[in-house]
Amino acid sequence: MVFAYAALGLVILLLAGDALVKGAVNLSLRVGIPALIVSLTIVAFGTSAPELLISIKAAIEGVPGIALGNVVGSNTANVLLVLGLPALITVMHTSECDTRKSYLQMLGATVLFIALAFRGVFDLMAAVILLTVLAAFLWLAMRDALAHRRNGEIDDDLEEPEGADPDMPWWKIALFLALGLVGLPLGADLLVDSAREIALMYGVPDTVIGLTLVAIGTSLPELATTVMAAIRRQADVAIGNVIGSNLFNLLAIIGVAAVIKPMPVDPAFLRFDLWVMLGASLILLPFVFWGRDLTRVWGMLLSALYALYVLVVLNV
Repeated sequence: MVFAYAALGLVILLLAGDALVKGAVNLSLRVGIPALIVSLTIVAFGTSAPELLISIKAAIEGVPGIALGNVVGSNTANVLLVLGLPALITVMHTSECDTRKSYLQMLGATVLFIALAFRGVFDLMAAVILLTVLAAFLWLAMRDALAHRRNGEIDDDLEEPEGADPDMPWWKIALFLALGLVGLPLGADLLVDSAREIALMYGVPDTVIGLTLVAIGTSLPELATTVMAAIRRQADVAIGNVIGSNLFNLLAIIGVAAVIKPMPVDPAFLRFDLWVMLGASLILLPFVFWGRDLTRVWGMLLSALYALYVLVVLNV
């Protein structure tokens, strides 16, 4: 039953996160916030809400391994699994995309996160640093987007946030917000408590559960988005989705969770998992800078590397 509760918690989290995004997007548009700003801020934060609630719940419950494992494991899975599996379906022409700036920001955030981890704890000081860097990146993204729009380089259709419905009635907006705000903590409670029970049942550290079960579960939305983008030949959406998700995981999720409660860093992260996360990020270099396409061969390699990583973490 504990696995069923974990699955139920994950499903509630994902559905509640989607409801919260729809409600927040349409509320923001109805009160006059520009669609471009909604896309860059509210949608980005809303899609990270499940991971955020998990990390906050885990930190409060005294299982920081699940909180940090969720972020580190998700970032590794986002590159190796979320890009690897869709590449098995169809070639992604990443050579046609220009994601160099956002990729360098993600790489910088990864290095900063690792440096802060070696302090031994993510405390208020670390949180302030992470959230300040996040605010700077958001400001740069908004400035660039507004500049492109002034130059006529952004199509109005592309600015419309996902889930936007100009005719959505107020009662429906309120319903989506209520479902999201109630469902997210409920799903987080179920998933974190179940994950802790599973760790106790099998005698494995909570960090392992965070790096595998929780991380893979919270990466499912990114996987679904990337698969659809690959099928539609939208490589820029696929790789941009991964880069944006990883950036928010490192800066926003751990930043907010560390404000609420300091999280000690398990030495296992410092010895192995953080470096795997960095290595996975560096694997994107050929696709971002050297014009390589994500072929099926690369898809097999990335997927195999992820499978190997999970086996090593589980000590199988």
